[in-house]
Amino acid sequence: MNTELFALASGFAPASRADWRSLVDGVLKGAPFEMLIGKTYDDLRIEPIYLRAKDAPPVEGRAPAAPWQIMQRIDHPDAVTANMQARQDLENGATGLSLVFAGSSGAHGFGLEPSADAVAKVLKDIHLDAGIGIELDIGPQSHMVAIHLAEYVKSNGLDPATCNLRFGVDPLAAAAVWGHCPYNWDEIVPAVAGAIKGLAGLGFTGLFASADGRVIHNSGGSEAQELAFVLACGVAYLRAIEGAGIPLEQAQGMVYARLSADADQFLSMAKFRALRLLWARIEAACGLTPKPLFIAADTGWRMLTQRDPYVNMLRATIATFGAGLAGANAITVLPHTLALGLPDPFARRVARNTQLLLLEESNLARVSDPAAGSGGIETLTAQLCEAAWALFQESEKAGGAFAALQQGLFQSKVAATRKAREANIAERRDVLTGASEFPNLHESETAVLQATPIALTPYGEQKYKFDPLPSIRLAQPFEALRDKSDAALRARGTRPSVFLANLGTPADFTARVTFAKSFFEAGGIQALDSEGFADPAALAAAFKASGAALACLCSSDKVYASRAEPAAKILRDAGARHIYLAGRPAEAEAALQAAGVTGFVFAGGDALDTLQDAYRRMEQA
Repeated sequence: MNTELFALASGFAPASRADWRSLVDGVLKGAPFEMLIGKTYDDLRIEPIYLRAKDAPPVEGRAPAAPWQIMQRIDHPDAVTANMQARQDLENGATGLSLVFAGSSGAHGFGLEPSADAVAKVLKDIHLDAGIGIELDIGPQSHMVAIHLAEYVKSNGLDPATCNLRFGVDPLAAAAVWGHCPYNWDEIVPAVAGAIKGLAGLGFTGLFASADGRVIHNSGGSEAQELAFVLACGVAYLRAIEGAGIPLEQAQGMVYARLSADADQFLSMAKFRALRLLWARIEAACGLTPKPLFIAADTGWRMLTQRDPYVNMLRATIATFGAGLAGANAITVLPHTLALGLPDPFARRVARNTQLLLLEESNLARVSDPAAGSGGIETLTAQLCEAAWALFQESEKAGGAFAALQQGLFQSKVAATRKAREANIAERRDVLTGASEFPNLHESETAVLQATPIALTPYGEQKYKFDPLPSIRLAQPFEALRDKSDAALRARGTRPSVFLANLGTPADFTARVTFAKSFFEAGGIQALDSEGFADPAALAAAFKASGAALACLCSSDKVYASRAEPAAKILRDAGARHIYLAGRPAEAEAALQAAGVTGFVFAGGDALDTLQDAYRRMEQA
């Protein structure tokens, strides 16, 4: 059989990159090609097109065709209720439980009580020797939970070797989040190593120490920064375990990693792939035969929004897709309402079923590393490896992970990245659908469970202090404005509003009306639409009837040229406290300002600052 007849595009002449570039240059019409090149927050280049990476081997991760563990958060403060949730999750598709304790890196306001009694209650009637994955998410106040879990296993007559446990010992992540520690690293090492050696001596074969990159991601850090922190912590734990007399070959299987996956699918995939390559490099440098690192993934906290929370389902799906394809061993989907409070049964079900759909219906686990050979993802993977390794080396030169935290190495770099992210969010270059773009002012209230968080007491003396890595959500500044709008609605019965003064015909103003409506309502300022005006008196009357304090002119540049200045004067005389114009006609800017226009709203402008200023002006009136 002639297979050429069935080859894709066999009827067309072969195309080269030069052919493509020639066509692109024709479309650019003299504009620089560089405008098509994107940049990540690590300043890595993202080209518009890549050639296939021939002969690129797959990055070894999960066993071939093996599914990842479907983890479900267990974070209800009441242990009995948490147990009911856990059993329901396991009965409906979850294959593992992430026990989140109050004060841990992943608690986000709630979490289990860090006591032996709570551990026993939450695990009641759960068969730990049936292959169920159990992962502990612990912090300073819950550092004894690993021991409580071990005691629970032994007291129930279970064979520790049959239990699939990840103990989550990670004092470095806890110190990074809280910004202080009662002990120096030299004092921490014997305690960590002793605990791990003791657990191993009892017959536990699970993963003990967690190198947690989520703390970097949650604080707004970059992919390379997250990877470098994982490497620094992982190496610190390897050294600690080896120092306790455990051979490196055995210690190798005691350390695992945690990463965040977000809605940037390709970068998430490249990050997970890069970590495996980087860790293999560390193993080789230790004289070990590389083995696939166990990587547990959480969908990103920082990408969650309180407003239009159903969009979070889509974000979580993309994040799970990326982590799953990149070989994550376990994935926890943060429920879409977590930023609002404790998720109800519906939100928990959606989080579970997101993974079940991708595994059981989309069959994502059946192909190992499908990104292998993709020019774009292979290039991103290699670039991340290089950038992360360089930062890891900086950390090692500083004296290791704890010393780097004391010197502010990671914190300063994360703070710079966070500032850049916040600027792009403010200017809506990085879009948060439903929050910074395309908001819904009329959304209904989302149900969450009511519970009182566990009250925590400070742990130890704050002897060693350094800058903490705060956990953030990128949508918070816009959500604060929406909260102001809601407060005004409750107090006065109406929201702050802006009158859209549309000039000309719908063909002239519709595009900018759409833009202005999304712009203002992202800050909770209701956009009051209108018909196109030609009569100055009708414009003034409509504005006065609207009751709005603000006005925004909307039309095309052509219409603005003849009608924007007179319209601005009419609105000013009609009592508009602040007059915006949708667009930025640079040549006419001075004349428009003289006529009464006091602000311009346009793509790429600082939307957050403009909206905050609008509230200040309304409050001063």
